[in-house]
Amino acid sequence: MLVALGFLMVATFMALIMTKRMTPLLALIIVPTVFGLFAGAGLGLGDMVMDAVKSMSGTAALLMFAIMYFGIMIDVGLFDKLVDGILKLVGNDPAKVVMGTALLTGLISLDGDGSTTFIVVTAALLPIYLRLGMSPVVLTCVAGLTNGTLNIVPWGGPTARAAAALHVDASDVFVPMIPALAIGLVVVFGFAWAMGISERKRLQREDPLRWGPGSVMAGGTSGTGDSASTKTPAGGRGVALLEKVAVRGDGTETATMNGTVLDPTRETLRPKLFWFNLSMTVAIFVLLILDLMPLSYLFMIGTAVALLVNFPKISDQAKMIASHASSVIAVVSMVLAAAVLTGVLSGTGMVDAMSAWLVEVIPTSMGPYLAILTGIISIPATFFMSNDAFYFGILPVLTEAGAHYGIPAVDMARASITGQPVHMQSPLVPAILLLVSMAKVDLGDHHKKVLWRALVVSLVMLCVGVLVGAIGIG
Repeated sequence: MLVALGFLMVATFMALIMTKRMTPLLALIIVPTVFGLFAGAGLGLGDMVMDAVKSMSGTAALLMFAIMYFGIMIDVGLFDKLVDGILKLVGNDPAKVVMGTALLTGLISLDGDGSTTFIVVTAALLPIYLRLGMSPVVLTCVAGLTNGTLNIVPWGGPTARAAAALHVDASDVFVPMIPALAIGLVVVFGFAWAMGISERKRLQREDPLRWGPGSVMAGGTSGTGDSASTKTPAGGRGVALLEKVAVRGDGTETATMNGTVLDPTRETLRPKLFWFNLSMTVAIFVLLILDLMPLSYLFMIGTAVALLVNFPKISDQAKMIASHASSVIAVVSMVLAAAVLTGVLSGTGMVDAMSAWLVEVIPTSMGPYLAILTGIISIPATFFMSNDAFYFGILPVLTEAGAHYGIPAVDMARASITGQPVHMQSPLVPAILLLVSMAKVDLGDHHKKVLWRALVVSLVMLCVGVLVGAIGIG
């Protein structure tokens, strides 16, 4: 009963948001509440949810102050030079922009923190996507895929959890999986290039005057001043206020950031404080990596200092806080709403029942292939439940069963981390909620584009792990 309710609850939630019958925020609250009542939780639902809210309060605080901090850094001009460098590298070619998205995400993902990665990537690249008329869903898809693939680094959560749960060394889990990670990244970059080419063709098809051969966006320099070049980009993506092309005195045209969040004439710019803001941001990242204090408190301090130094007047500080209020509310409310789903899953016993069922349905004849099965199971399991529930609940049971067939615990651990590209797209992951909220992308639209690609990457990593001997057969 609990198994059926658990899977049906998650399926109902996914169906509602992907068909846009309900917003993710409402679905996260209403769907678990209804299924929790069916499970017989009654008035106990309140305690279940509040326990989950308490466990997520640190994450909510982190996201709140991280959004404010990086929002302030964008306002004062810290990322302008970074974006300018990326623009010079990728130009106006959508394919190169998407590849740049994968590269930047990969580099920042090495810190092991998805939330920070998505904040920086979105802040740096979303204005470029909007200026060129590209779909922000492509940004979230590529960023989510890249970060999910790199989520298996040993200082990341999944590998550390697997190592701790099975009492093996994290480096022993990760190092043999490097070939699988490398091939997985190749697949991700292949997807990125294909999506970039698709975006380029779409823009050329929908707005040939702006993107056709010889036009300014395609690399031409003989701007004619045609009014079509300054119209809203095809597809009606809600960026009509963005000034995409500037006309020089000699009649030629050039791309500009005017009208975007990186407008070079905005009043909040603080060029004289660039080195201070850069030093403070670098210091925060160093402290983040050294793990000397809680991240939420770290960003609280950073936000306070950034406001005090860049905007000494109290009235200006209030304006800056208010300017980022909508972004904060959108993300924090989603995180707290996700606590309803996780609270009901764990409080009603659905997670435990689902775990036990997964173990029971594996036939004895499949015992020697239990490591491979573990990798396959990790794909839906880590999407439907938290990493903690899978690695500390399901994985030890599967590993114990695998031991009877001579499968080492470390092989089981390696197989278990191959589902991370799919896991990172789960609505139970606060970082992905942050990504889609900052990019103003519907979670259902994100899932339509990313889930099948993430599944391919996970299966490729699993297959490569088996081929190179990192994941053995009993």
